[in-house]
Amino acid sequence: MAPTTPRTQVLNLAILGFLSEGPQHGYAVRKYLNLSLGTFRTLSYGSLYPALRRLEESGHIESHETPPAPGALRKKITYTITEEGRDYLDNELSSVGSVDWEDGAFDVRFQMFGSTDIATRLRILEGRYTRMLERREALKLWSDIAGRHADSYAAELARHGLAQVQAEVRWLEQMIDKERRVRPADRRVTE
Repeated sequence: MAPTTPRTQVLNLAILGFLSEGPQHGYAVRKYLNLSLGTFRTLSYGSLYPALRRLEESGHIESHETPPAPGALRKKITYTITEEGRDYLDNELSSVGSVDWEDGAFDVRFQMFGSTDIATRLRILEGRYTRMLERREALKLWSDIAGRHADSYAAELARHGLAQVQAEVRWLEQMIDKERRVRPADRRVTE
């Protein structure tokens, strides 16, 4: 596949992950991404269909047309993941980069943890944890500055952001602890 932006890589991963569960129409792919993955809540068809086309051109998915149903205006196109796409997805799920703990990518990667080995899951969780600790410190500083300048709305927004980040830090600590407590026999099942 040609070099892509981090957002495009995340979108490709999300699409391939969903198609790995079975053939889907473009509408179902968009609906799934919009409902399930935070980054793509506003994913338009103008973003989805070029991504599907690129994945098809790269050999990672195939499309199949079906004739229109009686009374329907258009034929339906069903997308399926290919073996090459499964290999690409497996490779992506076993690798980790710093983009994987950023907001959008983390949601996508976490959604596919059931297909990810424990070592990779831990690296992603620990990277996200570090990123959230950095964000927490920045929000504390912002809150202090906003409070000193008597901007009550900026201070309130900083407090709100800080509360969200602190909740995620606690959740990540629990998830990391849970992953570390997986017994060796259980690790082989997921790796």
